[in-house]
Amino acid sequence: MAAALASARPLIPGGAPPLAIKPASVRRAILWLFVASGCIGSIEPSPYEFMFVLTALAYAWNGLAFDRAFIPMLLCLALFEAGGLLSLAPFVAESVSVSFVATSIYVALTAIFFAALVARDPLERMRTIRSGYVAAGVIAAALGVLAYFKVAGLGPYFTLYDNERVTGPFKDPNVFAPFLVPPIVWLAQDLLLKRGAGIFRLSALGVMLLGLFLSFSRGAWGALAASLALLVLLTFATAQSAAMRQRIARLSVVGLFALVAMLALILSVGSVREMFDSRAALGQYYDVGELGRFGAQLRSLPMLLERPFGFGPLQFNNFFPQAPHEVYINAFSAYGWLGGLAFVAFTAATLYVGTRLVFQRTPFQGDAIAVWSCLAVQMAQGFQIDTDHWRHLYLLFGVLYGLAAASRLHAARQARGLSAAPS
Repeated sequence: MAAALASARPLIPGGAPPLAIKPASVRRAILWLFVASGCIGSIEPSPYEFMFVLTALAYAWNGLAFDRAFIPMLLCLALFEAGGLLSLAPFVAESVSVSFVATSIYVALTAIFFAALVARDPLERMRTIRSGYVAAGVIAAALGVLAYFKVAGLGPYFTLYDNERVTGPFKDPNVFAPFLVPPIVWLAQDLLLKRGAGIFRLSALGVMLLGLFLSFSRGAWGALAASLALLVLLTFATAQSAAMRQRIARLSVVGLFALVAMLALILSVGSVREMFDSRAALGQYYDVGELGRFGAQLRSLPMLLERPFGFGPLQFNNFFPQAPHEVYINAFSAYGWLGGLAFVAFTAATLYVGTRLVFQRTPFQGDAIAVWSCLAVQMAQGFQIDTDHWRHLYLLFGVLYGLAAASRLHAARQARGLSAAPS
């Protein structure tokens, strides 16, 4: 009797055997926390940086896959960063310039990591990334909305300009708002394809839409509209049944009316309407004129053509009143001709990879469509704002190339299976 009791396994309440924690579950939890920690962008270094190191260590052994589909990304990013290091040489004594280039190298490494991560196990890891990112978006947007309406004294921490614009846990509303576009698009895709419980997704979607709107970021408004439109068009074009196309068309119309109703409701608040009227103007005072943003961009072009190493990292302001606010001009300004041309080449290669990927019939096609609907638009948004240090943008770059690798490997396996089949 005593021997039997001694050898018996302990039970948790209800008589079930104890739960064993599997290494795969621990790694998924670490990845989820890494992505979710992206909601904090106002601290440097942020929790995201620390979690990146931990996540890279967790997946370093047998958790990553490198594929030839990564070659365009690896080559272009390597040349881009090399250009940055060459342009940095005269400014190595300036800590802000050194930090700028170091950050560029870091975000490039995160893109490579996400690509290798997704290529290894695309379906499972995309689920984890999507879940963590949606949680990050809801947390960031909820803090911003509560702060905007001055709940619990949060206003000074998560808004700017005396509660005029929501920043959430970010420094800049023009970074916070684009950060919310991917999780909004992912949830919209879930609703289109009837995946999961609608109430949770609708609630999360409403919080993030409100947070994005109250950022009063014109670029993010346009990016969201274009990303949702591209999502609907690609999902409709690749749908495999007439019933699914009818559902997509019907829900798109319903969603559009719901967005208009939500907009009308929030604009009924006087202070919101006044800020909206001000921000909705296409040309702000700091954009126009010879000394405005657009004027500075135009006047910088002939100067950059004469400087193979550009102005140097963060040196644009030494020639003009404000930063370029245009990622392609900034590439030539901060990274020189080598970096600028590499960035243009990377953009072109990514456009080819993404456009081709979304029309490939693979188990990952839905993920590719959602990612590309956001990434293509935010790449175009680079003409309106500096995006070269957006962490979430490099997450999207990495995920896209990881899905491209997974799709190539999937096609290769199918081809081998067909060739091995008896005739």
